[in-house]
Amino acid sequence: MTSPIMSESEVRAAVARELPGVRADLERLVRIPGIAFEGFDHSHVERSAEAVAELLRGCGLDVRIVRSGGQPAVIGTKPAPPGAPTVLMYAHHDVQPVGDLSLWESEPFEPVERDGRLYGRGAADDKAGIMAHVAALRAFGDQLPVGVVLFIEGEEEYGSDSLERLLTEHREEIASDVIVIADSTNWDVGVPALTTSLRGVVNLFVELRTLDHAVHSGMFGGAVPDALTALVRLLATLHDDAGDVAVEGLTGRAGAEVDYPEDRFRAEAGLVEGVALIGTGRITERLWTRPAVAVLGIDAPATGEAPNALVPAAKAKLSVRLAPGDDPKRAYDAVRTHLERHAPWGARVTVTLEHDGDPCVIDASGPMFDAARAAFRAAWDGTEPVDIGVGGSIPFIATFQEMFPQAAILVTGVEDPHARAHGPNESLHLGEFARVCLAEALLLANVAGQGRQAG
Repeated sequence: MTSPIMSESEVRAAVARELPGVRADLERLVRIPGIAFEGFDHSHVERSAEAVAELLRGCGLDVRIVRSGGQPAVIGTKPAPPGAPTVLMYAHHDVQPVGDLSLWESEPFEPVERDGRLYGRGAADDKAGIMAHVAALRAFGDQLPVGVVLFIEGEEEYGSDSLERLLTEHREEIASDVIVIADSTNWDVGVPALTTSLRGVVNLFVELRTLDHAVHSGMFGGAVPDALTALVRLLATLHDDAGDVAVEGLTGRAGAEVDYPEDRFRAEAGLVEGVALIGTGRITERLWTRPAVAVLGIDAPATGEAPNALVPAAKAKLSVRLAPGDDPKRAYDAVRTHLERHAPWGARVTVTLEHDGDPCVIDASGPMFDAARAAFRAAWDGTEPVDIGVGGSIPFIATFQEMFPQAAILVTGVEDPHARAHGPNESLHLGEFARVCLAEALLLANVAGQGRQAG
């Protein structure tokens, strides 16, 4: 015999009761600089995993810290009541590096509230995702209406290299009817969203060499091509004059019919006045369903230290975002072929893959998606949720789709267009966070209700 599901008013009261403690625990997590990138102190990632494990134990879950050659992940489980479905709840506890510290208005790992937003690295991406899960569990306490599996990853920002092995090794333990991935964004402050498509990614390095050693720029300049100039010319071939990607073989598709006004987009992106958008077609297509290529960095002499010498070699890191439906391996071959074919002046070009990840498309129909949308409407006081695409990548969603084809995958999130995830002054809108916590709790109640109807 299953216990009664809490009413909406009871869930609302329970979430409101738990929010102060949830906020305090979120701030404690933000203070841990758990960066999984090479060259950083990974003992902080260990501390972060231990802190998450302690939070899940406090919710009555059976908890283990696991790894498979990479950084630690945390798995917490609580079995379903008889006849109830099981929900897997995903987030990640690692964070991006802070970048240029001088661009931060406050210390990245000391959470600070300003104008209703909580600032700090990981405050939005994705420690608030963890705490949204915790808030829902705390709200129900011993009356949890579904079984839960919490999978909190420890190296998502660094490419999730060991995640597929972890999922395979713990497949039976994490098998679920519904998967909630709290690592995306909402359409706007006050407007919730379900993410139904994400681009894939190929990160690669291109190194160009023209000389076996540096030579005097006066003695040889004018006849000998320097590597940096050649690299700049090569990188310029990746786009046409309109700014569309000019790599033959990368695919695109039609985008969602969602209006994204240019003035709003320019403000959210922080475009400098007078700078034009690149590419053609609807903004949502350019962001969600077409390829994009960006130069993330260049290895070359720093301007303050550069001698009057022709640079013999230069290297760039590229990020290629792939339209849903494209294949990362084929896309990498297309980009590599383009770079090798367009090498200026016979320069020697070497292309090396860093990592890749699959795009995904989610069919957001069916009773569990209806349950999610109903939870969003209630939490946002009647506002209809929007189905959106996302230009970023969460490659492991394709792995979840392959491993658990019968599970409904709900991609939700705590971010908004002003969160500045991955950049300086990352922040979380605290009012939206409260709605996200309420929506997650209501979602669990709705999923339990759908499960009973199906039974």
